[in-house]
Amino acid sequence: MAAWLPLAGVRVADFSMFVPGPFCSAILADLGAEVIKVEAPDGDPGRSYVPVQFRTENRNKRSIALNLKSPESEKIIERIAKHSDVAIEGFRPGVAKRLGIDSGKLRAFNPKIICCSISGYGQTGPWRERPGHDVNYVAAAGALAFPGQWLKAPSRSSLAIADMAGGTFAAVAVLSSLYEREKTGKGSSLDLSLFEAVFFWAAMRHSLDRNVDPRAHLFPVNDIFETSDGKRLTLGILEEHFWKNFVGVAKVLGFDLSSERFSTDAKRRANGDALSAELEMLLRQKTAKEWLELCDAHDVPVDLCVTPGDAAELEQIRARKDVAGVGGERFATFPVFADGARGGELRRGVPRLGEHTREILVELKFDDGEIAQMVSSGTVKVG
Repeated sequence: MAAWLPLAGVRVADFSMFVPGPFCSAILADLGAEVIKVEAPDGDPGRSYVPVQFRTENRNKRSIALNLKSPESEKIIERIAKHSDVAIEGFRPGVAKRLGIDSGKLRAFNPKIICCSISGYGQTGPWRERPGHDVNYVAAAGALAFPGQWLKAPSRSSLAIADMAGGTFAAVAVLSSLYEREKTGKGSSLDLSLFEAVFFWAAMRHSLDRNVDPRAHLFPVNDIFETSDGKRLTLGILEEHFWKNFVGVAKVLGFDLSSERFSTDAKRRANGDALSAELEMLLRQKTAKEWLELCDAHDVPVDLCVTPGDAAELEQIRARKDVAGVGGERFATFPVFADGARGGELRRGVPRLGEHTREILVELKFDDGEIAQMVSSGTVKVG
């Protein structure tokens, strides 16, 4: 069955760097959009800062190396704008305008283009020019105020929460704008703040109540525990029938969890510190493999903490074909099916810096002489 590629024919110019913008355009590319990655002659800094994530986020794209500070770049930008349905940039407010790729300039070239600006704190407000990175936005938005485990202090995730949440919201906004354009014929200028993306997530999870219970989202039986072989296991017990099933498993091992103080969810939470300590001792009695077998046999939600590389070998991932190869590398595929068809497709590998510069310039109707002049002047770089 052919892949589901609802964005086939949509053309995206991505001027952004690092994670948020490239993550957004990766989603669009996976779903069929043609994405041109516009990089400086030295390349996206993400190529060296976070090379692993650079590669995962930039498959399915073509690269043109363009010096936006060169006066000659304007005629290339104009043709890119006229060629594109969507443009993405991720600079601090004001920088895109200095480089000639702001929404005002691009929409003057093409009134139908959708321009998405992704920045730390947004294009307006007193924090608009404030520097920051993912950990700053996550902290300021309230996402580090609450613990993730019953007996542990709040900690930072290895995932770039703000960057990836922002990239996801940007993709949603772009798709919404494309839908709106179908009705109005007009493009739009989108202002996406990474800080606000996390604030939205945190507020949706914890509300805006300053006195909200910091453990309101936690349950002592829905946590991470270490097993006898040093591995970490997650129990996902919320519903009462799962708890009763687990009590039966514990009883087989000589642990009595059927006391009155743990008899209801409210009592388990009220006595959560004691229960969590007992569960820690209990889980250390068996290996991870033994626990997986016991819990699976008694219908208790359980999973092992693994790396994405480990997860790629799981039978569920294999059955759903959630990993595919392109360009000699393996990648996770877009996680949605439509009418039984895989959503998204890996069509090309990760581009070298400027690998498609000449190809793209030819598509933009520049002739060989013009291209040679651009290369000679340093306006573009051919990879």
